[in-house]
Amino acid sequence: MRAAATMQRHTAFFLVVVVVLSPATATAKGPGRNKKPASSPALIVFGDSIVDPGNNNGINTIIKANFPPYGHDFQQNHSPTGRFCNGRIPTDFIASRLGIKELLPAYLSPDLETQDLLTGVSFASGGTGFDPLTPRLASVISMPEQLVLLEQYKERVRGAAGEARVAEIMNRGIFAICAGSDDVANTYFTMRARPGYDHESYAALLVHHAAAFVDELVKAGARKVAMIGMPPIGCVPSQRTLSGGMERGCSEGHNEIAEAYNSGMKRRMEEMARRQPGTKLVFMDIYGFLLDMMMRPTAYGFTQSTMGCCGTGLLEVSVLCNGVTSSVCDRVGDYLFWDSYHPTEKAYSILTDFVYDKYVKKLLLD
Repeated sequence: MRAAATMQRHTAFFLVVVVVLSPATATAKGPGRNKKPASSPALIVFGDSIVDPGNNNGINTIIKANFPPYGHDFQQNHSPTGRFCNGRIPTDFIASRLGIKELLPAYLSPDLETQDLLTGVSFASGGTGFDPLTPRLASVISMPEQLVLLEQYKERVRGAAGEARVAEIMNRGIFAICAGSDDVANTYFTMRARPGYDHESYAALLVHHAAAFVDELVKAGARKVAMIGMPPIGCVPSQRTLSGGMERGCSEGHNEIAEAYNSGMKRRMEEMARRQPGTKLVFMDIYGFLLDMMMRPTAYGFTQSTMGCCGTGLLEVSVLCNGVTSSVCDRVGDYLFWDSYHPTEKAYSILTDFVYDKYVKKLLLD
């Protein structure tokens, strides 16, 4: 138990739904419902494990998902890719609905093709966050480092397709950001690395760094930016186990920070949008929708929303959810959560439909 608790402290990172949206000029690749030309050049994503399709595979960290049973239901080959899920993640569903391509690739993938480069990538790294301490504790790619990768990406696009293509992506592409949950679940509560902050001041710290990230992204040339808010992270299985008492209820402290962050970040995005009349900045509030899924799972086609499908469903995530010590539940489709932190492909699909209808369309308007 002590070894498991130690491993949990080092692998604690959570759900943050970073979704990216963007229409592109290419047609969708592979099987899917969208075969029409897309209306925006690219989808570019920054953030954590919710939107990491495999960037952590090649870096020196234990925060990985490139082994079974991850990928248990991933398309035809059922193979792990580095996505922290049994199948596709939100950015894959958004890219598909927009007609860009069926899967949004990891920028650091050794198999990245030129066409995929030109229609968008994800720089996200599982376990990262807005708090500068968070990526250091997890040995993953920080948010500022993801902005450095964006500049490298622009150079590669410039070399492959010219300056006009870079300008088109920056002006008309969709840029999505999803982070913050690892800060709360890992850095603040599990590692207790910010003892001088109460809930309100820690939420303010995260808002400060998140707003600074958006500001730098706009300075880099992005004109359509979506910030995904925090979910009710106190209600995910691992946090119920660690902080929910004998009854494994939702952790009120986690949710208090998430709500304070969402409120503060929404105001900051509105303020920045007023200062940047030529830029679309949208805050995507997914807290209430996800909470409803967790509290009323049967309304969404689930029977289990307090435990993950992998292993016991209480703590397993990343290296603790593996093909040697962890079994998989009999009916994955009944579960809202795949492991103790991350939703299943089915849950992501439902969430993506909500986000697309409520928020993505706003970014697609000229």
